[in-house]
Order: sequence, then structure tokens, then C-alpha cells
Amino acid sequence: MSTLLTALAAAGPLAAGWSVHTVWLRRSLRSARRDPLTGLRTRDGFTRRANVLLKDPRAVVVLADVDHFKQINDTHGHAAGDALLKATADRLAHYVGRDGVAGRLGGDEFAAVVIDTHGTIADLLAVLHGVLARPADGMNPAVRTTVSLGWVRTADHPGEDLSGLLRRADEAMYTAKQAKAGVRRAGLGRFLATWSGRRAGRRGTALAGPRDAA
Repeated sequence: MSTLLTALAAAGPLAAGWSVHTVWLRRSLRSARRDPLTGLRTRDGFTRRANVLLKDPRAVVVLADVDHFKQINDTHGHAAGDALLKATADRLAHYVGRDGVAGRLGGDEFAAVVIDTHGTIADLLAVLHGVLARPADGMNPAVRTTVSLGWVRTADHPGEDLSGLLRRADEAMYTAKQAKAGVRRAGLGRFLATWSGRRAGRRGTALAGPRDAA
């Protein structure tokens, strides 16, 4: 019995240490899936959550790109550019809410997946476009720009994965940016991609392989 008690006593600190390590590891993984500047999910974290949401036929994929972002950095400095990105991320996250997901794909490009419960996504995105164009709180009012939005309904393209839907939203976003239209829905078929000349799989739109689909 004394041998057993001795063994258990010796194992106690080891088990406690492993428990602390497990908690630290989980926190590290969560941190790695959050963008340090904006607090949004990074590409990996966004992909995981988005693939769950895409199982709902009401899901809508949105791509957002800040217009003239380089000009903001060049004119007002990188701190101003960072503040603008943070404001954009906060407003997008507020719009998406807990039932959707928003992520920063890189640079000034953001993505979201929302569930269009009431079929009013077009109107809501038009409102969001106006909100995203407001100056960042506490910043020089001159530090402002618009954000071009492209979106696509998953129900319009059954069986298409997240990467394919993001490419379509990206093509629509680029068309909106070129036309200064603000918001554009992805067209059906390949016409839009051909007409806009958008390069499929450009920076930010192509996602990693099946390992991210968990």
C-alpha cells in the first residue's frame, strides 16, 4: 500500500504539470487563430468556422477590400492605416454577430460568412457599406475611405467549396471596386469572371487544402 501511495504522490505533480501544459496549448492555438491587430480570426480559424456555416443553405459568403489603402498609409502613416483596419474589422464583426464568422485573410482584405435568415442580405450589405465608410473613431476625419464588397449565395452554387465561393465573391468585389458600385453580388456561371478579368486564386482568396476543413 505504501508503494502505491508513493507512486500516486509522485504522479501528482506530473499530472498537474500536464494539465497546465494542456491549458497553455489550447490558449496558444486560440491565439494563433486570431489576428493580433484586428482580433478577427486568421485564415485558418476563419476556414474552420466558415465550413461549418456553409452547411446551412442560407449561408452567404462576403469578401471586403479596403479601397485606396496604400494611399492611406502613404499619406497618413501606418498607424493611421492600422486604425482604419481595426475600425473596419470591429464594424464587420459587429455586423456578422455570433451566428456568423468574420476573418482577416491578409492585408486589407476581409471575409465573412453570414446566415441570411430573413432574405434581406442585399439591403443589410448596402447599410454595412455605408457604415464601413465612416471615419475611425477618435481619428482624423480625413483618414477614411470606402470598402468594396462582393457576395455570393451558397445556394446558387450547390456543392462548391469555400475556396470556390470566395473566388466568386472576390470577382464580384473587384467588379464593384472598378465600377465604384460599393456592393456587388456574384453572377451565375462564369460570365462575371470572364468579363471582370479577375485572376482566380489571387492573394487572399485561395484557401488551404482539406486539412483546414475540419
